[in-house]
Amino acid sequence: MRVPYEYAVIQAVPRIERGEVLNVGVVLYCQRRDFLAARTDLREDVLRALDPRADVPAIRAALDSWDATCTGAGAAADISQGERFRWLVAPRSTVLRAGPVHMGLAADPSEELDRLVTLLVS
Repeated sequence: MRVPYEYAVIQAVPRIERGEVLNVGVVLYCQRRDFLAARTDLREDVLRALDPRADVPAIRAALDSWDATCTGAGAAADISQGERFRWLVAPRSTVLRAGPVHMGLAADPSEELDRLVTLLVS
């Protein structure tokens, strides 16, 4: 049985003033399956083409924090998956941000997340 889910593309914005973005991952939330996860694929060569001075280690660390928030580590331990998803996709002006939230239907949220990463990021 397919169930509804929400997702957003994780974008790197190495130089906010230029408005250029690079899709670096997807975060997916499925309330019915008690599922929240992010999968990332930072293509350093493309990032450096947008900004040769991009701080790749800092961006990787920030992406790791998205994973930690999804799993409920650290400061996210006391909030629900839905609240964590909403916090991650809230508008922000940082090097990493979420694109618009979209919805879909899937039988397996983990497989759907892999499919979306392949389609939208890789």
